[in-house]
Amino acid sequence: MFIKRFAEKELISWKADPYRKPLILNGARQVGKTSLLKHFGQNHFKNTAYFNFEQEPQLAELFEKTKDANRIFEQLSIITGKEIQKRETLIVLDEIQECIPALSFLKYVQEQANEFVVVAAGSLLGVSMGKMSTFPVGKVDFISLYPIQFAEFLAFYKPKLFSFIEAFDFKEKLPELLFSQIQEVFVLYSQFGGMPEILEFYSSTLDAEKAEHMLRNLLATYAMDFSKHADTKDIPRIHLIWESLPSQLAKENKKFLYQYVKEGARAREFEDALNWLNRSGLVHKVYLNKSPRLPLSAYDELSTFKIYGLDIGLIRSLARLPRRSFLEPHQLFMEFKGSLAENYVLQSLVAQGFDSPRYWTSNGKAELDFIIQNGEKIIPIEVKSGINVRSRSLSEYQKIYEPEKAIRFSLQNIQHQENLVNIPIFLADWLKRVI
Repeated sequence: MFIKRFAEKELISWKADPYRKPLILNGARQVGKTSLLKHFGQNHFKNTAYFNFEQEPQLAELFEKTKDANRIFEQLSIITGKEIQKRETLIVLDEIQECIPALSFLKYVQEQANEFVVVAAGSLLGVSMGKMSTFPVGKVDFISLYPIQFAEFLAFYKPKLFSFIEAFDFKEKLPELLFSQIQEVFVLYSQFGGMPEILEFYSSTLDAEKAEHMLRNLLATYAMDFSKHADTKDIPRIHLIWESLPSQLAKENKKFLYQYVKEGARAREFEDALNWLNRSGLVHKVYLNKSPRLPLSAYDELSTFKIYGLDIGLIRSLARLPRRSFLEPHQLFMEFKGSLAENYVLQSLVAQGFDSPRYWTSNGKAELDFIIQNGEKIIPIEVKSGINVRSRSLSEYQKIYEPEKAIRFSLQNIQHQENLVNIPIFLADWLKRVI
């Protein structure tokens, strides 16, 4: 089973680009990079030459001895037993973080042999690139891959419902019957989140116990990554931060506090460990921004932030929150103080390409979940985990800044109230259409 990814369209556009450069497909462990690239190669190239630096560490020797791209491709052809053809073969360099010279090699592909189609992927590329003394700046293209979005799952699981939403204009309420049907699929999705192997397994078998076990195993895999790839001094601190994530999210004020990591902990002791988790893609940092002006990045308060997890399924498992909390639509996200609703919306915003969402506060009077920049407009976003949509924070923001459009996510149907649009949480992936 393979759930098609929207990123495949980006890959197809990249392939067709006459100014194409070698590509880095970035993303956290187990978000489906390898499966996507093999699917892409099978469907859009005559053949695929796949190399994995974690499984075949001896490959590193080729890249350490020469910077001649054509010579390396000749040697890779010998290894794979098939001719690597310009433009016709997709060359996949997987787990490339295990071989820093191979990352540097991408520069020479662009300069010497750009007729070859090369994609590099890896689970901890953000960490590895941070350690490189030189990086092929301007010599590579980037695409980011995240956990499976609900929209991708809906397209796979209920394609007619997906097609209906794709054609919907969002100017009126969804018919109640279709609202309920889409919400039921979202309940199914929310139980285990968007990690491809787990979601695909559960969708095909409905074996919840096995899927739960797979989630726990994936968390254990991440813990092993900490020990394998992080600096020795940071390993115990990374574990402590990662394990504190549920308690950070469960607070009424979700500002990240080091004292929730360890009593007496200070920022300077744990900053490197937190940055490691952020670069690995396992957490997202959301900075405080009290001055929502263009560009948002110029007004971030870098010492104050919230952190969210990569995927709601992982966070639920990490928090040991029972799956039954997600079995009824009206109870969805009610546990854990609505934190998973915020986490889901944040995942959706990031996957849609909204650059680094922020949050906003007003001198302790109000705290707005997110603000995003969309072109020249700044859009406030409130997330409600149920059908109660009263919001002092959003009202306070609107009173001060009078935004052209404001968004509220909840479990209510679509509503338009002057400049405010209420969107069901399960339609978060269509936010760009709405705005």
